[in-house]
Amino acid sequence: MLSTLDFSIIIIFLVGISAYGLYNSRFNKTSEDYFLAGRDMPWWAAMLSIVATETSVLTFISIPGLAYRDDWFFLQLALGYILGRILVSIFLLPAYFKGGISSIYEVLGARFGARIQKTASGVFLVTRILADGIRFLATAVIVQVVTGWSLPVAVLIIGIVTVIYTLMGGIRTVVWVDSFQFVLYLGGGLVAVFYILAHSDASLGSMLSQLNTEGKLDVVRWGWNFFSDPWLLFSAVFGGMLLSFASHGADYMMVQRVLSVRDLSGARKAMIGSGFFVFLQFAVFLLAGSLIYIYLGGIDLEKDREFSTFIVNELPVGLKGLLLAGVLSAAMSTLSSSINSLASSTATDWIGKTVSIKTSRLISLGWAVVLIGIALVFDESDKSIVVMGLQIASFTYGGLLGLFLLTKIDRDFSQISLIAGLVASMLIVFALKSIGLAWTWFIGFSVLTNLIVVYAVDWGVKLKTKLN
Repeated sequence: MLSTLDFSIIIIFLVGISAYGLYNSRFNKTSEDYFLAGRDMPWWAAMLSIVATETSVLTFISIPGLAYRDDWFFLQLALGYILGRILVSIFLLPAYFKGGISSIYEVLGARFGARIQKTASGVFLVTRILADGIRFLATAVIVQVVTGWSLPVAVLIIGIVTVIYTLMGGIRTVVWVDSFQFVLYLGGGLVAVFYILAHSDASLGSMLSQLNTEGKLDVVRWGWNFFSDPWLLFSAVFGGMLLSFASHGADYMMVQRVLSVRDLSGARKAMIGSGFFVFLQFAVFLLAGSLIYIYLGGIDLEKDREFSTFIVNELPVGLKGLLLAGVLSAAMSTLSSSINSLASSTATDWIGKTVSIKTSRLISLGWAVVLIGIALVFDESDKSIVVMGLQIASFTYGGLLGLFLLTKIDRDFSQISLIAGLVASMLIVFALKSIGLAWTWFIGFSVLTNLIVVYAVDWGVKLKTKLN
């Protein structure tokens, strides 16, 4: 059970965020204000918002567990994330800052037609609904564990507070609150580190020496079976690069943040800088997990519950409340971003740019109800649904990235070839999973399949046209 002080800290945090959303509602006069903050956000706030958006409670809780059980191999993936964002900044961001677009799928519409724009937007909507609805459920399960709330209560508390500040404040509030939440949960990781250092007889140097001796600070994993092992160096870095290239270049939820900044230069700073901050964030939580391993004597704990066990059982009153606020922050940042980006894509790609601020909020409320509903309808026992929800992005990212890469090619593709390539790029992932290929290769093969099928079908369509 939470102490009165811990509970008070959480209440103050939740009320404060809700009040800030209401305060920021006065800045929203148009749908562009609501969805893009008037394109006047500072790049560093957008950068921190990107990091917060991609950091769920699963990351907050699970990363320390990786270091507790193993080593720092996860940093290989983070290195790939940096490289992927550099690719986004070079190849995709310039097109997004031409013509004052509101949704990145407008680029596809201008190049290939409205049908492809709506198809890509539809894929994005389905991906975000399933991925974030299920992620919200998984997040609520962890919040349930660390707070003692029931699962429906955890879902409703997180959902209602997030809906209040997201609907009223729009993307401006989402970005600023995300920035604060990033500082809060990163600070939570540092609190764990400093608490252990202050309450251990051993020095940091001796702890690191012991960890190094046991091989628990190793970052690089060598080997040649990288097609089956996702955590070997080349597989992890290359896979992380493509994952970041796709997620931060073709997923509107991520790109929306950089569209809210003033210019392309600021967008590039936000995009690339977020990669380095993700690397820093992972390093902090891996360090926390390693030190918790020393502090608890390496005892066996439930998988992915190492950090939550430490928070609940070891931290004193007050600090526990601060860490729990960090857990809630990680939960709310992803949900708020998903609600706003779903509404923005719906308004821009399906309805039109002329929607009113009232309509924008109603669309946001609709998507919020859907996401909260998914978390309430399903539960942790629906293992196959949960796994599918968490993995769905791996089926769609490659196809979406392939479409954006095709806009760079000076060729008029038929719409049927583009849709065929998109469908094939998703189906190939099922085949790759069935043969046991490492997940880090899914996007690469998916993009390649997309390009090959598009060219093949387009050649066939044009050949048939000539023969007729």
